[in-house]
Amino acid sequence: MADEQKETKPGFQNPVAGFGVTFKAMFKKRLTEQYPEQQKTTAPRFHGRHQLNRHPDGLEKCIGCELCAWACPADAIYVEGADNTEEERYSPGERYGRVYQINYARCILCGLCIEACPTRALTMTNEFELADSSRANLIYTKEQLLAGLEEGMVDSPHSIFPGTDEQDYYRGLVTEAAPGTERQVAVSKGEKPEEEGVDA
Repeated sequence: MADEQKETKPGFQNPVAGFGVTFKAMFKKRLTEQYPEQQKTTAPRFHGRHQLNRHPDGLEKCIGCELCAWACPADAIYVEGADNTEEERYSPGERYGRVYQINYARCILCGLCIEACPTRALTMTNEFELADSSRANLIYTKEQLLAGLEEGMVDSPHSIFPGTDEQDYYRGLVTEAAPGTERQVAVSKGEKPEEEGVDA
């Protein structure tokens, strides 16, 4: 008889214990977020949409080395480099990224491309709203990824700061565009990029 009571007692307490958890949760503060009416604040080091950075004078940091594309485990990055000329210069070095695409239908936002970049040309922003109704719109081009111009910058292509070289740019010695710097005529931008870009 005593054994039967021991067996039924735990069975009776289990539902009561379950309701106890329910009643405790009823008086806690709700965690519902009113998104998108109230925008979510991300952590400072959140991995969001990529950004191609510029030097303080407006030249691009990307040198078209394709290391980010090689490091990408999802094969989401396509880079096509080209040579700079004195008449059309996009970066301080010999080469620049003529075509740059990131496919956000594939990208897993892991940040391995950021670690692979030798010039800190590629970083990640806090922007996380990347959804779209079309897969084609998820392929971001260089124009969409390139950082905007700040005060004192001149849009590329333009000549490098007089009396400096590529190393001076990466040492941080160039802090603004040289007085009188003008944008050069972009010839290669008019060329149609090859059809072997990132697949949708």
